[in-house]
Amino acid sequence: MKTISSVVEDYIKKKPFLQSALAQGIINLTSLSRIVKPEIEGELGKDIRNGAIVMALKRLSDDLEFRATHKIIKVLKNIGEITVRSSLTDFTFLVSESILENQTVLLKEVNRNKDVFYTSSRGVNELNIVVSNILDEAVEELFKNEKCTQKAENLSSITVKLPAENVSVPGIYYFIFQRLAWEGIVLYEVISTTNEFTIIVNDEQVDVAFKTIKDLKTL
Repeated sequence: MKTISSVVEDYIKKKPFLQSALAQGIINLTSLSRIVKPEIEGELGKDIRNGAIVMALKRLSDDLEFRATHKIIKVLKNIGEITVRSSLTDFTFLVSESILENQTVLLKEVNRNKDVFYTSSRGVNELNIVVSNILDEAVEELFKNEKCTQKAENLSSITVKLPAENVSVPGIYYFIFQRLAWEGIVLYEVISTTNEFTIIVNDEQVDVAFKTIKDLKTL
């Protein structure tokens, strides 16, 4: 049997941003109840008082805060090493038949320079390479016959080591990136492995981005 609480919960679960805002207590529940009332009444097939919807939203927001935020914060308190590298360049090339061969040659160059930063990711149509700027000329020479769609300089990377349980708790990345977005941080690239992720940001924003991530450990 459908209840007001179950229908309201199903409605909120279909809207992740609304769910997050409820968990953080930043939504006026009375105003929200007026907005969702027609859909809730349509689902139940009867008239519903605003107060009943407000109570359902209140119970749901309290439950969401415990279930989601509590687990996320527990993981974030155990964030490990945070590593910052500066003076990076971000190249984006269109994928071609020869691009992997050129990348193989670049990797040999990277291996001869053990202290340089290098990361790469490939999508369906693009190949992305981020390197220390001392390798800029090498990349431009090796990929001179490839189609470069973007080159961004004066970038920094922040690499964050996450505890192993990060893979079993939903919302970890959303929570982190939401905090960065609130601070106006522009992410040029996001690279992740199982237990760590790297973001690429402008040199001018790296200090704020680093502090934002570090402060997550004290929530």
